Amino acid sequence: MRIALGIEYDGSSFCGWQKQPGGGSVQDELQTALGKLAGVPIEVVCAGRTDAGVHATGQVVHFDAPVSRPLSAWWRGTNTFLPASVVVRWAQPTADDFHARFSAHGRRYRYLLLNRPQRPAIWHGRAGWHYAPLDLAAMQAGAAQLLGEHDFSSFRAAECQARSPVKLVRQAEVRRCGDFIVFDFAAGAFLHHMVRNMVGSLVYVGLGRRPPEWIGELLRVCDRRLAAPTFAAAGLYLVGVDYDPVWGLPNNEVALPELPDFIGA
Repeated sequence: MRIALGIEYDGSSFCGWQKQPGGGSVQDELQTALGKLAGVPIEVVCAGRTDAGVHATGQVVHFDAPVSRPLSAWWRGTNTFLPASVVVRWAQPTADDFHARFSAHGRRYRYLLLNRPQRPAIWHGRAGWHYAPLDLAAMQAGAAQLLGEHDFSSFRAAECQARSPVKLVRQAEVRRCGDFIVFDFAAGAFLHHMVRNMVGSLVYVGLGRRPPEWIGELLRVCDRRLAAPTFAAAGLYLVGVDYDPVWGLPNNEVALPELPDFIGA
């Protein structure tokens, strides 16, 4: 039976999602926990690999169960073997041809940026930070130019393995919640470091170093060297993966609460 899982993790202490020879990845922890529950090794496939320090509230994986277990065991039992920074939120049987990565038609990311003079303490490792005031309206105008289908080479990491730099961005929103600036992006797929590179360039716009029209110019020139540096991983969250209802998965809405509630305001 093929099983899909919804995963949440704090990526602060991990080297990223993908398994490593020496361990230390989210995938290593999850596969070890599933293997202990099943009594045999299990390998999982994820919807989107995240980098070191990046978090997830809506990661989705699948695996082929080699043994029979009650459905609740695949989340409740697995969680007993996971560290506190990783949790299985749900488990669901699905069709044998479901694929966590290739069946997905959209991914959603949120970036949390603390914008105040003092560095974060409680939010250390869980939010990006910039000490200088940022112009929200300018960043919103810049973000609007990211919407639609473009060549995102200017926002692509050198080590990116995607076949094409052309992506369709359906959401690129910027808003302020107290001391936080929240960036929300949705697309069918993203390039390596694409979200962090877009955030970095939008921060340049917010600082007044570049006008909002610069974002559109970066899309046209397709040159990573001309964009801003990659922003910190700490504030990035994979908050959702979108699938057709035919797969019968739980509604994978954004699990990260609205920020005022999230910070207890």
